[in-house]
Amino acid sequence: MENRIHTHNYINQKLCGTPLEVKEGSSRVSLTTTSDMAVDDHDLVHGGFIFGLADFAAMIAVNDPNVVLGSAEVKFQKPVKVGETVIAVAEGGYGEGKKRPVQVSVKRDTETVFEGTFICFVLDRHVLGD
Repeated sequence: MENRIHTHNYINQKLCGTPLEVKEGSSRVSLTTTSDMAVDDHDLVHGGFIFGLADFAAMIAVNDPNVVLGSAEVKFQKPVKVGETVIAVAEGGYGEGKKRPVQVSVKRDTETVFEGTFICFVLDRHVLGD
C-alpha cells in the first residue's frame, strides 16, 4: 500500500473489505463474501455488505480523519454470492473544500456488480464532537 490510512481505522475488514491500495484520491478494497452475509438458501449476499465495501473505499480515497458520507447515488447491477471476491475501486475525493465526490465501482473479476457516486464531506472536526 502506498499511503497510510488516516480514517476508519477501527472498521471490521471482514465485513467491509481489506485495502489493497491507497493513493491520493483513489483506493482499491477487496472483500471475500462469507455465509454470515447471506440472506437466503441461494447464498445471495445482502446488498448492504457491497454498499459498505464501496463506502469504505470512498472514505479511504478521501483519507481524512474527519470524512463522513453525506449521500450516495448507487446502482446494484448484478447479484453477489457467498464465497465470491469483489473489488471496489474508488476515484476522486481530492481537492479543496468540504464536498468531495467519489466514483466507486465494484467488480467481480471483470464484471461490474455495483457502481455509484458517493458525496463525502471533510469536516473541520469529528462529526461527534471534539
